[in-house]
Amino acid sequence: MQSNSLISILLPYRNAVNTLPECLESIRAQTHADYELLCLDDGSNDGSTELVAQQAAQDPRMRLLSAPTRGLVAALNHGLAQARAPLVARMDADDLMHPRRLELQFRAMQRDPEIAVLASRVKAFPESALSDGFRAYIDWQNACITADAIANDLYLEAPLAHPSTMLRRDLIIAAGGYLDGDFPEDYELWLRLHHIGHRITKLPQCLLNWQDHQDRLSRQDPRYARGAFDRLRVRYLSTDPRLLAARDRLVIWGAGRNTRRRARLLVQQGFRPLAWIDIDPRKIGNRPDGMPVVEPAWLAGRQPKPLVLNYVTVHGARTRIEAELARLGYFKGRDYLHVG
Repeated sequence: MQSNSLISILLPYRNAVNTLPECLESIRAQTHADYELLCLDDGSNDGSTELVAQQAAQDPRMRLLSAPTRGLVAALNHGLAQARAPLVARMDADDLMHPRRLELQFRAMQRDPEIAVLASRVKAFPESALSDGFRAYIDWQNACITADAIANDLYLEAPLAHPSTMLRRDLIIAAGGYLDGDFPEDYELWLRLHHIGHRITKLPQCLLNWQDHQDRLSRQDPRYARGAFDRLRVRYLSTDPRLLAARDRLVIWGAGRNTRRRARLLVQQGFRPLAWIDIDPRKIGNRPDGMPVVEPAWLAGRQPKPLVLNYVTVHGARTRIEAELARLGYFKGRDYLHVG
């Protein structure tokens, strides 16, 4: 077994006998062959482990491991602890690597030691099974490339696909590794690393085929439900230095019932907005929760500028809101943030 591999691939799996062969083949096809593959069994009973063991007997780069406790987070932390390389590439058992993924990510991480996490664009499959909502999410995620773009939209959605990432092992361990709780473990890690001050960015190439299906953990586990994302966002948003500095000049775009319900999580943390912004003339002048609903023009010329949190998530509306805020002289990341 190689002990000086430059990359450790973390591949957790549970009952993935139908997808593992093609996944493993995509890993073996990498142009960067100096890696170790940590296959992390999470309680499989469908023949997956036997399949991995057979292939590991033929490939000394493969290591078959089982975490002492069950669950994805336990498996990932066990993999981090066992990894021998300074760089860790995440992979899922139902996804496919582009042949140059490790090569291109390794080169970029070597060139820029300030990168803590490096993702790539992804292609979702099978095409026939993708919902309109998931297609829109992939399009948005693939447009979110630079470190600044990722940082500015981090409260909107998870801007990178976990199995497309390469991470610096020591930094992840120093930050506490993966945390287990009532939240998505990957999104929590991105938020935590961002708040620590680590750089997260993305390559413009599409280096992962990301499979979408009804049995995906993110579709089945309550930790990936809408409410779990909302609570997690607020936990980090409420400690963002930009919010803390603008506590007395905060406004929220969106005065609808669902928006106000989500925003209440932030209000409960002591952030009471000056006003709600909306374009619906029927709402203007109302005072839900004691704060007035005003038109966007209310923002013009105000000094010091309010910090705008856009809570509107309707498809297409975000682009129009960004255009209006730009017209009013507001800049993303400084004067306004999107919140999912």
